[in-house]
Amino acid sequence: MFTSGASIQRAKQDIREHVWALLERHSAVERGVFGHIPDFVDAQAAAARLATLPVWQSARVIKANPDRAQHAVRTMALESGKTVYMAVPNLANPQPFYVLDPTNLPVPPAQAALHQSAATFAPTVAVETMAPLDLVVCGSVAVNPDGARIGKGAGYSDIEFALLAEAGLIVAHTIIVTTVHRLQIVDRALPETAHDFRVDLIATTEEIITCPPSRRPAGIVWGDLTTDKIATIPVLAERASDSAQG
Repeated sequence: MFTSGASIQRAKQDIREHVWALLERHSAVERGVFGHIPDFVDAQAAAARLATLPVWQSARVIKANPDRAQHAVRTMALESGKTVYMAVPNLANPQPFYVLDPTNLPVPPAQAALHQSAATFAPTVAVETMAPLDLVVCGSVAVNPDGARIGKGAGYSDIEFALLAEAGLIVAHTIIVTTVHRLQIVDRALPETAHDFRVDLIATTEEIITCPPSRRPAGIVWGDLTTDKIATIPVLAERASDSAQG
């Protein structure tokens, strides 16, 4: 159905536009949604439902996206004593992740969980110094019951996942979850590239959907990245340079 990278990207964007418009039409978002991970109504309730799961309760270290829709998830993680890693915007630092230590927060968890706050106090760390992840929380624009998802289109979540998988921090038992509004669940196949990862669990305000096991990217798929993209991400630019010199 999708014969080229360009056609896959067009198909993904069509789905994004459809879901964004659907959410706005049903007043299911808190603010302007186009171009963003939807900050959906009752996101806190979806986070609370996620928090009832044993896999959440047993997790000690999580990596979470910085979007508003998952702010409640990050807050609950810190309140329950979990270490939270959050990516530096656009991975634009040689140490591309913030680490939020719940035992050493200078502000309350709800404030610390804001990405703007994390940028002011949280230390950045290199992938090589991070702890293995028990749980990965990602934002989605659309997701289907098989676990295929579409983000907002920048591609950074996929690169973050690939870096962490390549480093052995995401392994077979690491659970991948997204919290969404029910209108973001699309009951059809979604276009995917080699870099795309799938989720294991979908949490909404009404239910938890368990997705079937699926293949996960083992690392960076260099052929899917443009030279310009690599150049803007220091950790990738350094690897590319080392490879060229070697």
